[in-house]
Amino acid sequence: MPEQDVSVGQLLLAEYQSVKDEQKARIGFRDNLLYVTLAVVAAVIAATAQAKQASMLLALPPVCVVLGWTYLVNDEKISAIGAYVRENLGPRLASLAQPGGGFEAFGWETAHRGDTRRRSRKVLQTVVDLTAFCAVPLAALAVFWVDGGGGGLLVALSVLEALAVGGLAWQVVWYAKAA
Repeated sequence: MPEQDVSVGQLLLAEYQSVKDEQKARIGFRDNLLYVTLAVVAAVIAATAQAKQASMLLALPPVCVVLGWTYLVNDEKISAIGAYVRENLGPRLASLAQPGGGFEAFGWETAHRGDTRRRSRKVLQTVVDLTAFCAVPLAALAVFWVDGGGGGLLVALSVLEALAVGGLAWQVVWYAKAA
């Protein structure tokens, strides 16, 4: 069986395909987390209304924090993959294609970032993320607190949950500023 030489360019293209496949999988997973969150919120609200037990709303904050954190981590990895392609793979492949410079590999990776509406979309996405993963569980906590039917242990738990949701909200805003 004859040996086949693999060029650096072929290796870079294979790496590109691999990271883009990972990015695509993460995008699908991340986007589905919003739908899962909506379904969980609807189910908890329906169960709470049916049982007439405001304490059941205490299930929302931990679920929303876990789903929100998972969403945020995947979103960060998606952005990191894009940055890696733009800043590392693209330039390395371009230098192989045209050693003197002037060639840009994977132009879409940078072109779409120059869209004039990108900033407004990022702001709107941050608002959606904060609403789904932070405002909804905080509203659930507010309903629980107004209801006043919880004992001291449940109130203490609700305060811890509020702190966790606040921490997630800070992370959502912090990551949005970094992007």
